[in-house]
Amino acid sequence: MVNRFQKIAGFDRAMALASGALTALIPLAVLSGAVFGGESADRIIDRYGLAGGGAEAVRAVFSAESTSVGIGFFETVFLAISVLSFSRTMQRLFEQTWELKPLGVRNTRYGLWWICTLSLYTAVIGWLYAVLGGGRLGLAAAVCEVPVTTAFLTWSGRLLSAKRLTGAALLPFAVSAAVLTAAYSVVATVYLPRLFNSYASRYGAAGAVFGMASALFGAMLVLVVAAGLGREVRDELLRIRQGRRPSEDEVSRQWDSIVEQTRSRWRKVRDRPATSRNDD
Repeated sequence: MVNRFQKIAGFDRAMALASGALTALIPLAVLSGAVFGGESADRIIDRYGLAGGGAEAVRAVFSAESTSVGIGFFETVFLAISVLSFSRTMQRLFEQTWELKPLGVRNTRYGLWWICTLSLYTAVIGWLYAVLGGGRLGLAAAVCEVPVTTAFLTWSGRLLSAKRLTGAALLPFAVSAAVLTAAYSVVATVYLPRLFNSYASRYGAAGAVFGMASALFGAMLVLVVAAGLGREVRDELLRIRQGRRPSEDEVSRQWDSIVEQTRSRWRKVRDRPATSRNDD
């Protein structure tokens, strides 16, 4: 799994996903606030129990009173481009993890369908936490979130891969991602209010954006880790079903290869400043 995470450049992929999600969600929330007033801000505040500077920073960014935007042609086009860019970033995660041929913009039709599904999934999860998230950690909502997220991620993989991946191939990823996401959601309920308040005290309204970026990076890192885990679990299940057994030294050889790759990258990073000084 570690080797798979390195192959797909896991940290870079998580950062790209977080950036795409932030670019798509910020204008979507602002435009939503222009239509529904401060509803978007209130949902975020209620979901994570924000208070003080953190709540004020979120209201400053997402409430309609703080922005005079209208839903015009250019705003709609920008939002569509942002969300489609995020869907293609998710598409590349599946293509790289399962080593599929990249489709790029040719998969835009399925990307649009995925955006609609994402909106529905977000609404369902928001409803779950509104109804069941009364406890301090929202454990009941997190448990109910697991089957919903499993179904959504299985469908997402099918759709964004242009149906080149089957539900059976995606199920280990979807289950592991759903469980890890629910656990992350519980941790975020405790940690995010402190993070938002800390950023708000330092940067004001911009602190809400920094807080969202940090939270999204953690969520996307969980998703990328689950993708690597799901691919390796699926491959191992297939090998077991076919009766294939690894050689006794295969695990040690794989581990030695990972260690050597890590050391090689560390040497390149360590030697780079010295090389720059020599060039100067």
